[in-house]
Amino acid sequence: MTQEFKRWYDHDPLLLKVINMLKDYKDELREQAELFLSNVEEKVSKETIDRFYNMVKPIKGGKRWYDDDIVISKTVELLRVVPVDIQKSTAEKFIEALKKNGIELKE
Repeated sequence: MTQEFKRWYDHDPLLLKVINMLKDYKDELREQAELFLSNVEEKVSKETIDRFYNMVKPIKGGKRWYDDDIVISKTVELLRVVPVDIQKSTAEKFIEALKKNGIELKE
């Protein structure tokens, strides 16, 4: 029997931590989100990401916490649709990058 989760990112504590950090510190973590997007763009192309994002973004701006910043919004939407193993790997790399940049994380 599989466990049901309310939100798509609740299945992994590390992914949940990254999403909550993006939510709580989106201005401070925008640079990390930009790096994530540029890494994805290198693999699949900016046009592909933009096309995907144009299909999933809210028509009238949206009311989700990440809809007011296109970089954060693209990051969250991409994380939402990639396979679970990629979500986990990305969350781990995100946390590693923060630590390398001297950002202390609360456990």
